[in-house]
Amino acid sequence: MQIETQLAVHKNPYLYQYLRENSYWYKALNRDPSMLKIMEEEMKKKYKLTTEDRIENVSRTLGMMKTLLDVIR
Repeated sequence: MQIETQLAVHKNPYLYQYLRENSYWYKALNRDPSMLKIMEEEMKKKYKLTTEDRIENVSRTLGMMKTLLDVIR
């Protein structure tokens, strides 16, 4: 694996963990370092780090807070 790819993986703990859990990516990254972007997208979907997931999480949290405030009143 190229040093730039290794540094990019080690810089992001989620990416490093994903690579450890899905070892087939070692082979893919050795052959084509540009596959790093695809791996990042898969990692974000698995760990629910996409923008849509974050918005959904905030919306769910606000809904729970609203319900809690309604119960308190």
